Amino acid sequence: MISGRASTVLTALGLDRDQEQLYFRLAPVSGHTVEGVANLLQTGREELAQEACPLVELGLVRIDGERIVVPPLAEVVARLVQRESRVAATAAGRLDALALAVPHLVAAASRPDDEEYEEVHPLDGELSSGGNPLQLIGEMLRTTQGEMLWLRPDAWAMEREALVTKMLGEILATGRTSRAIYPVRAATEAPDALLARARLGEQIRVISDLPTRMFILGDAHAVLPEPIGYTDSPRVHVRQRAVVAALRFWFEALWERATPMPEFDLGEARPDLRRFLLEQLVAGATDAAVARTLGVSLRTVRRRIASMMEELGVDSRFQLGVEAARRGWI
Repeated sequence: MISGRASTVLTALGLDRDQEQLYFRLAPVSGHTVEGVANLLQTGREELAQEACPLVELGLVRIDGERIVVPPLAEVVARLVQRESRVAATAAGRLDALALAVPHLVAAASRPDDEEYEEVHPLDGELSSGGNPLQLIGEMLRTTQGEMLWLRPDAWAMEREALVTKMLGEILATGRTSRAIYPVRAATEAPDALLARARLGEQIRVISDLPTRMFILGDAHAVLPEPIGYTDSPRVHVRQRAVVAALRFWFEALWERATPMPEFDLGEARPDLRRFLLEQLVAGATDAAVARTLGVSLRTVRRRIASMMEELGVDSRFQLGVEAARRGWI
């Protein structure tokens, strides 16, 4: 046990005064035989081994065959620091894992007993893995009704994108409507993919970032990864109407925050940068970082900021953020 209050290196390592004295008596005779050291210290071999046990456990002393070896103190302390750092890292990992379990414990503790209910039914939905995601999407599109809502943080990079777009076109041709939210980077990374869906009649908006994939079909179907993110499997298919409604509310909140896409000019999607510029400025991002995030030039960022400052009649970026918030621009 390493002490929190100590006057020397050895007491800091948890040794008492007697053990510290023993160490300093053994250090000069490092390399001698156990028998010879015991005779020198006028003690028995077994007694010496017992008294030196705390030193051996810390690595301050070791027995190599019949000889006592006392390594340099700095070397021993360095090894102890490394050992403690590994223990700390392992403990941190275990604590993180336990932290993930806490919500489940809280949820279990808050669950009423069966006798407190008059009637209990399972929620409608399932957690599933495997299968062909493209086939599953197609089947759901063909067998559901109502508006289609999509969160698409990375969909344009998937191999199946062209086939999903084709299926969407067939569904939109029947009169259904579709709305999709993309991260703003999609406007520069995949303008053709966005243009293809926009030409089919899908409404598209962009937002700074999206935490997960998700699609909602009508008012009784929602699918998202478990846990939320960018994976296909496992997935949660929810048909419980209250849960689907809650997910729709979340989508609508994101939709309100997102920026509409203007005209698609020569296949290049150019979103209105105002909201994103203000969001990034309020967050303290540099002009260069804003330009990288939005996929535009540094000159464009600075020109748009200057234009907004002139429009609002302010002299500083701080005043710009305050006035923009007052007007509800962010």
